[in-house]
Amino acid sequence: MEQKDKYALVTGATSGIGYELAKLLAKDGYNLAIVGRNHDTLEKKSAEFKSYGIKVICFAKNLFHQDDVYSLYADLKLNNISPEILINDAGQGVYGKFQDTDINKEVDIINLNILSVIILTKLFLKDRLSKGSGKILNLASIASKSPGPWHSVYHGTKAFILSWSEAIREELKDSGISVTALLPGPTDTDFFNKANMNQSKILEDKNNLASPEEVAKDGYDAMMSGTDKVVSGIKNKLMVAFTNISKDSNTAHMMSEMQKPVSEE
Repeated sequence: MEQKDKYALVTGATSGIGYELAKLLAKDGYNLAIVGRNHDTLEKKSAEFKSYGIKVICFAKNLFHQDDVYSLYADLKLNNISPEILINDAGQGVYGKFQDTDINKEVDIINLNILSVIILTKLFLKDRLSKGSGKILNLASIASKSPGPWHSVYHGTKAFILSWSEAIREELKDSGISVTALLPGPTDTDFFNKANMNQSKILEDKNNLASPEEVAKDGYDAMMSGTDKVVSGIKNKLMVAFTNISKDSNTAHMMSEMQKPVSEE
């Protein structure tokens, strides 16, 4: 199959890291199936991606809902699209102490961060295994490597994504399909605003936030080379190295100090 006939499916493709990943794919000549909740935003991004000379098809889906996840893949089939690449980027967090946060919001986040990812990946694999090729990039996070007071459910979902990604990578090692996990640290996206996290200490110095372009490039290169996982950025590599040798209780205390509201000082 020629490159011009290959499609990549990207969730969360209208902003942040997902947008930058979609742009890299477009520059490399991959057609795009992009997913987001807002139709108008999708159409604007579609026009931009098409300027690279590729085809783009938009799917306005709410991946908090399982029915929309399944219907996404059904729509791909109706369009005779079998994506060569799957990028599971869409994800959100919710900020605050667990006893205070909204359980309905947290269930939504688990649906988005975990259930939508495993459903899409299952459908992708059923489609690609007989073809013997494919690439999957899952957005984990350095949050996957440590407990996360003030952000506990998000950290828990990303720990699941990392562990699960490593497990299915091993299962698929002889299939021609690679699985890569991308572990960014705090990145300059709309994530913190959506998580209602703007009062967190972690945002006191926004110069410490990574650029989504750099994070996406790290993930893209790792996916294309078939690497198992990549931690984006030197500071984040050092953070992960520390958590690997530290007691969980020490790591949890450190993360609490980093993520608590400025008002708690």
